[in-house]
Amino acid sequence: MADGNDGRLGGSFLRLWAASTTSALGSGLAAVATPLLVATRTDDPLLVSAATAVGWLPWLLFALPGGVLVDRVDRRRLMLAIDWARVAALVVLAAAVAAGRASTALLFIVLFVVATGEVVFRSASQALVPAVVPAVLLERANGWLFGGTMLMQQMVAGPLGGFLFVVAASIPFAVNAGTYAASALLLTLIGGTYRVPVRDGRTGVPTAVPAAGGGPWLRALWADVAEGFRWLAGQRLLRTMAVLIGLLNVTLTAATAVLVLLARDRLGLGSVGYGLLFTAMAVGGLLGAVAGDRVIAALSATWTIRIGLIIEAATHLVLATTRSAVLVGAVFVAFGVHGALWGIVASSLRQRLTPPEMLGRVGSTTLFLAAGGNCVGALLGGVLAGAFGLTAPYWVGFAVAVGVAATTWRVFDRSTVAAAYAMGAPATPASSGA
Repeated sequence: MADGNDGRLGGSFLRLWAASTTSALGSGLAAVATPLLVATRTDDPLLVSAATAVGWLPWLLFALPGGVLVDRVDRRRLMLAIDWARVAALVVLAAAVAAGRASTALLFIVLFVVATGEVVFRSASQALVPAVVPAVLLERANGWLFGGTMLMQQMVAGPLGGFLFVVAASIPFAVNAGTYAASALLLTLIGGTYRVPVRDGRTGVPTAVPAAGGGPWLRALWADVAEGFRWLAGQRLLRTMAVLIGLLNVTLTAATAVLVLLARDRLGLGSVGYGLLFTAMAVGGLLGAVAGDRVIAALSATWTIRIGLIIEAATHLVLATTRSAVLVGAVFVAFGVHGALWGIVASSLRQRLTPPEMLGRVGSTTLFLAAGGNCVGALLGGVLAGAFGLTAPYWVGFAVAVGVAATTWRVFDRSTVAAAYAMGAPATPASSGA
């Protein structure tokens, strides 16, 4: 059962938060150290960029089936298994790097395993939150989770990973293995079982087998995936939010894909200044995460979403028109705050409205759409800038953001969002040890 009925998040959530944050640090270290290691082995841009592609590929391949797995097994035990599998893979890689026997192929295989684990781990972690905190504290809990991830991946892992790599190339991967082991030990301290009963999609009655029923396992798997898609498609609020995140990720990633050129040619920034733009966004994200539940309570979820749409449009407009690095930095701080608040609202709404037995699939569908948007945007930014000039991706982003705001403004009206919040979150069964 959920802790925190006295207003505190409770021990079970704090252990989940510590595990998630520690795991995020490890993932951030791997993201920094991997391209550095590849760059020491080859000058081939294709191989260097392939490290990024290998990291993104599992989000497209395994987000959807991973969501089915999250809904079919004990979520805490699944996270434990993922952590220990990643520990084993990284220990092998760290030893191979230390011995000078790490091939690029081995590096990519381990990166693929780690990224695949991250996809399923994140989906399971989000699905576990409503089981360990009451509905009234979901915004606070999601803010803590978002803030911990932002702090570790965006602010700590970068400089720490680079420093450790300079000391010895194997150290970031060894430390990464240690963070996953620590995460697993913290998860072990969360008592209870977190496997929800599977319910028949038509009758709502608990069943002993997946609702998709008999037939070959692959057919049953995709039937479960389709069930999650159908459920999400029938929920106007969540469906709109998921599509918005995917669509706006296209324009955001298109913008950041050529940001290094914009920073150099229009803002007059060097490599340090370019990096500081992302630091500004991370600072904003951390501020939004820390104060997220209070800001959302003061503004309402409706206006948090609507103001976020305005910030999306304003960010692209500023990037398209200004040559002031200071103004861009300030806008990136505001964008970081908006990103954190949107993440909190989107996760909290999904956790409130989704039946416990479908949280994995609905969450993974949202992750799939977000990852798809990132992949499309990475290609689109270069195409637009090459064909129509450096500011073209930002003008397109501005037009898309304005169009999205105009067409979805009414979807997030106060009464609809208030009704969603009034529903609370269905409880996920857990033993008394939770």
